[in-house]
Amino acid sequence: MKSKAKAIRKRSVFPPIGVGIVAALCCLAQPSFSSTQAQPQSQPPKSRRSQRVHMQEVQVASPDGKLKFTILPNAERLTFTVTFGNATVIEPSPIVMKLDGYDLSSGVVFDNAERYELNDTYPWYGAHSTAVNQCNGVKISLTHDLSFTNYTLEVRIFNDGVAFRHVIPGEEKAARVPDEYTTFVMPSGSTLWYGGLADGHYETEYVRKDIADVQPGEWSGPPLTSKLPRNGGYASITEANLVNYSGMGLEANGHNGWVVGLGHRQPLNWPFELRYGREEAKVLGKAASITGTITTPWRVVMVGRDLNTLVNSTILPNLCPPPDPKLFPEGIHTAWIKPGRAVWRYLDGGPQGVDGMKEFSRMAAELGFEHNILEGFWSKWTPEQQREVVNYSREKGVSVWFWKHSKELRTPEARDEFFKSLHDLSVAGAKIDFFDHEAKEVIDLYEALLQKAAEYQILVVFHGANKPTGRARTWPNELVREAVRGMESSALKDRAWHETTLPFTRCLAGPADYTAMMFNDRRRNTTVSHQIASIAIFTAPLLTIATNPETILKSPAVDVIKSVPPVWDETIVLPDSEIGELAVYARRKENTWFLAVMNGLQPKTLHVPLSFLGQGEYKAVLVRDNQTDDAAVEMENTTRKRSDSLDISLRVGGGLLARFSPTK
Repeated sequence: MKSKAKAIRKRSVFPPIGVGIVAALCCLAQPSFSSTQAQPQSQPPKSRRSQRVHMQEVQVASPDGKLKFTILPNAERLTFTVTFGNATVIEPSPIVMKLDGYDLSSGVVFDNAERYELNDTYPWYGAHSTAVNQCNGVKISLTHDLSFTNYTLEVRIFNDGVAFRHVIPGEEKAARVPDEYTTFVMPSGSTLWYGGLADGHYETEYVRKDIADVQPGEWSGPPLTSKLPRNGGYASITEANLVNYSGMGLEANGHNGWVVGLGHRQPLNWPFELRYGREEAKVLGKAASITGTITTPWRVVMVGRDLNTLVNSTILPNLCPPPDPKLFPEGIHTAWIKPGRAVWRYLDGGPQGVDGMKEFSRMAAELGFEHNILEGFWSKWTPEQQREVVNYSREKGVSVWFWKHSKELRTPEARDEFFKSLHDLSVAGAKIDFFDHEAKEVIDLYEALLQKAAEYQILVVFHGANKPTGRARTWPNELVREAVRGMESSALKDRAWHETTLPFTRCLAGPADYTAMMFNDRRRNTTVSHQIASIAIFTAPLLTIATNPETILKSPAVDVIKSVPPVWDETIVLPDSEIGELAVYARRKENTWFLAVMNGLQPKTLHVPLSFLGQGEYKAVLVRDNQTDDAAVEMENTTRKRSDSLDISLRVGGGLLARFSPTK
């Protein structure tokens, strides 16, 4: 692993030529004194507020200079903008950070600024195998004029996004209550794709709207993706490093803005009400207190000229700490961290009971899949039966996972007992379900579960969960989480739109446990070829396949399906891709390339250059749409090289998956 981090010396108030001007932001009616000199706290507030402090701006640019984050010289309110070349990504927008009722972002005095650079790489399981963490940063030390609260506003700018957070020092045992109402104001003419929160808590259908059509009071569960006007590129708003804090939703204000809403302020969603009731919701509907230093999650705006930039971004894990070497001595390559494909008897039937799960593991081994996920029925078995399935599966090279309701793991004793029992049985992983809220105590539960699971070397997938925020870098034993309306949703009718929207919305936050690839009627308005292609697009370190493995083994495309890996070395989103219309991915694992295409609601004919291939000839195996039967596929074997192109005829909801293997 290569690692380099270079801190730049602390700057004075007046930066050298060529560097953005460091700012002092404060409220209307504040005194005029040097921002390099701290104001004595013993001075009476009345005299401190007798005059206004002159404001200057702070600007931080990305390493390539194209993306800029600017804090404006606003004497009444900390206000920021984001620009990308000549395009505006975020219009002037207010920062609102509250603490115990004080608005820390209104009436602030500049104390100091420290600029720094980061430049390192680390192994990653995602769109590519190496993450690049390169950014310019600044730590702006501020004092709130009324409460005398000292804090830091930290900003980092990457080539593909901006991020900022608040760090508010505090005494170890002192409890304080933070809240946020920062707004992201989008330029007029922006097109948005987002899902709500009230209907399914991140398990939602997405809408496409012009920013002018968004109504006040609408809620979005991040990421919220936008296409900028006048071909200015794309952006997506979300958060990173959510820990010891409430999760962030976004509420529309009806004036092109989306306002941060922490977990306690978000609308009650029906899954939570169904499982826990309104009385419990009232408890979580209060702002949470935090002891000691308050470090907010990073507020992130991913930015790119094209969709390829967004899909390849690692800004979220970049903003999270690396894993603890005591728990993960080799990081994500620690021996017991085992990415893979999983069979799953839940949606598509198959044999049941102890013998049925042994048969599923046998078929998983025949497919070369690494895992078998068992739902809650395992808990009705005797310990001997549980061990019988686990041992049989291990002999076949297949690991077993057990499902568990999160309400049964709320105490340290329950967590220790559960994960110890899995370890003693040689169960590889736990599928933990039904969180359904972003209140701080629920976020704390995620962390406690991951900590205890790591101590017992247990892998984890979270269902009924909130969006990922890059914490899988810190906890590589979390292979994936749901936070998506996936194949489990029998009510979802328009999968063609949904599945061509998710790669550029929800999946920007991290892998989603969509439980992909279904051949029966649950695939709705998509073809079987589209479904096969989905496993190369909805990729995840734990890639759970919805289809009965017996059905896969009988498919003419079985050889191609078996060869799709769960993680990749390289990903290219090809320019034909459009959100909600078409997803076209070229992906490489070692020397083998895959071309995956999922189509939306309009038939299309594509002409795809194969210039992503390496030198020499490739043996190509293609899984195409059957033009008269959407439940059938057509197989094609041919030879291709990088100077060739591929013509693809796509039905409504159609797709293609092609594998290119070097002939030498």
